[in-house]
Amino acid sequence: MSPNAPVPDGATNRTEPESLRARTLSLSLTVKDIQKSLAWYCDVVGFTVDRKIERDGKLRSVALIAGEARISINQDDGAKGWDRVKGEGFSLQITTTQSIDAIAMGIKARGGALDSEPADMPWGARMFRLRDPDGYKFGISSPRPA
Repeated sequence: MSPNAPVPDGATNRTEPESLRARTLSLSLTVKDIQKSLAWYCDVVGFTVDRKIERDGKLRSVALIAGEARISINQDDGAKGWDRVKGEGFSLQITTTQSIDAIAMGIKARGGALDSEPADMPWGARMFRLRDPDGYKFGISSPRPA
């Protein structure tokens, strides 16, 4: 399609050369205490373990999965200082078709704390916010029912 060609209804105008068309995004987070983080992601939020990586008999990394969302947590080696700030300046968004209120209630029932309670957002989503033991911020949202 030439850059000046009309765009059919429902299509998006693509740039040339073709732009990136990602299907999923996986992330890797450095954590201070991998066992504490593993318990939070699995027992509190509801991720499951995809695989664990050990080195020299110690757990170093865990690949976690929830639907199509993938997060790897990696044990900090302390090379940049044990008290360095993690998770500042960005937040991560998880979207689902599940009930946001039920998910939030479950997290709280399992000992988790929310930064904000579920609420309807002006852009048409219902969401709440929380943060992991290292301060990484997450929003969990779903489209509001019509």
